[in-house]
Amino acid sequence: MTQFVGVRNMVRWIQHDGVEAIIREMMGELDRDFGRWQSFEKIPRLASHSPIGVIELMPTSDGEQYSFKYVNGHPSNPARGFQTVTAFGALADVDNGYPVFVAEMTLLTALRTAAISALVAKYLGRPDSRSMAMIGSGSQAEFQALGMRAALGIENLTIYDVDPNAMEKFRRNMEPLGFTITICGSADEAILGADVVTTCTADKQLATVLHDHQVAPGVHINAIGGDCPGKTELDSAILDRASVFVEFEEQTRIEGEIQQVAADFPVTEFWEVVAGKHPGRTSAEEITVFDSVGFAISDFAALKVCRRMTDDSDLQDAIDLIANPDDPKDLFAMTLVSSPVH
Repeated sequence: MTQFVGVRNMVRWIQHDGVEAIIREMMGELDRDFGRWQSFEKIPRLASHSPIGVIELMPTSDGEQYSFKYVNGHPSNPARGFQTVTAFGALADVDNGYPVFVAEMTLLTALRTAAISALVAKYLGRPDSRSMAMIGSGSQAEFQALGMRAALGIENLTIYDVDPNAMEKFRRNMEPLGFTITICGSADEAILGADVVTTCTADKQLATVLHDHQVAPGVHINAIGGDCPGKTELDSAILDRASVFVEFEEQTRIEGEIQQVAADFPVTEFWEVVAGKHPGRTSAEEITVFDSVGFAISDFAALKVCRRMTDDSDLQDAIDLIANPDDPKDLFAMTLVSSPVH
């Protein structure tokens, strides 16, 4: 039987273990997997675009396990009563090809996105970082804040969103968790004095939510909203001043902030920092940008963590996903009336 963690049990797991504890566990798993980056099969995700959104498959394998994630991105969904992003995913054994673990990944993706943001900030942000500005306070925002606290101890947050209700939602959720939150009337006000700036907006367009003149020396920019062709958040002039780090360059050239610049614009894949092949941040004045679009290896790590932390508990259900005939060469026998159903 294939083991399954659905929405109800995903929520129970998160409530029991806590968002920050899970993010820390994922940071450790991501650190190990990015450190062995060259062990993985890597391709840009497979995308089916429509005028109102995208549906994608994100596969990878390390030769022993295979994973994929199905994920959509539809910015107009909230106005129609749907979420912008939903997802599910699976782990399989390469040895026989059988899926061994399936999970909802709408919540799990929010956790893993926060975990990779936090891990990168731990490597690239200034160690004395104490404040973060958030441009966009939608469904990812709370997870991002908790991730940055796990990585850098940040509890002072300034936020700006075009939707006042989203900012109030964020404050309502996060103030009880110990954060000091300032709601701002503009992006300029929000980023003033911030050590880390996270941009996470949903509109599928070549937007500029952060301008070059707003970015001070020494800032680490966590740009996680640009995740498909024709969607960006940063003024391209920021990239010219910054050291830019990506997950998988081939994919980020298609979907990330660097789709705005020349094909030979220099970037560093983050795994090189983890593996000690690149120094990462080299001075307190350097501007670092994490041009994050999400990559399959992060989902691979997240699925492993979820499977491990929920193993041998009532958080996993066995599901009848794979036909199991008595004779592996006689699948048809399962359709006969007298045949037992396995």
